[in-house]
Amino acid sequence: MPVHEKNYAELLSMLKPYRATLVAVSKKKSVHDIQALYDLGQRDFGENYVQELLEKKDQLPDDIRWHFIGHLQSNKVKQIIAFIHLIHSIDSLSLMKEVDKQAKKINMQTNVLLQMHIAQEETKFGLDQYELENIINNEATSLTHTNIKGLMGMASFSDDIKKIQNEFSGLSAIFEKIKNKVPGCSILSMGMSGDYTIALESGSNMIRIGSLLFGSRD
Repeated sequence: MPVHEKNYAELLSMLKPYRATLVAVSKKKSVHDIQALYDLGQRDFGENYVQELLEKKDQLPDDIRWHFIGHLQSNKVKQIIAFIHLIHSIDSLSLMKEVDKQAKKINMQTNVLLQMHIAQEETKFGLDQYELENIINNEATSLTHTNIKGLMGMASFSDDIKKIQNEFSGLSAIFEKIKNKVPGCSILSMGMSGDYTIALESGSNMIRIGSLLFGSRD
């Protein structure tokens, strides 16, 4: 069985009270496995690498909503801009400007999430509070082809539940502050296979799940 059907059904049931969206993280998973989950009704899939996404996209149904959830290099933006449903990982003003530039070239509106650095780990990407406020207060109005739909964050890889709760709660508080300032800002993307229950309790309305659906990646 390429996908865990029981886990999928349980996740969908669990998400209903939260009105949260499930993004299936399909990086390093085969087209066959993605198709199997698609056949169960899943439409939102998240990929981390541009080249892998491009290779899969042409082999799968057109109504899949592709989310880009990995670190995005500016020189790769133009390769996905025409079809990407949501970019979760805007982690710098320069990247956001490049997305806007490429979207403008093809007269499209691109939906993005601003990725905040909330984990106590240097390896994580993301904006700090000052950078976030600068984008929202000073830059967003001039970026006419980019729609800020919300925030994304990744908690520390830790067994310390309190630490994870604090990181998610902190991001949720920031989200509550900015959502009324930014038209259409409604998505708080946080929570993965190991911490999604904490994320949902902390206010997440979009979770990114891989191993629970497909098994561990190699």
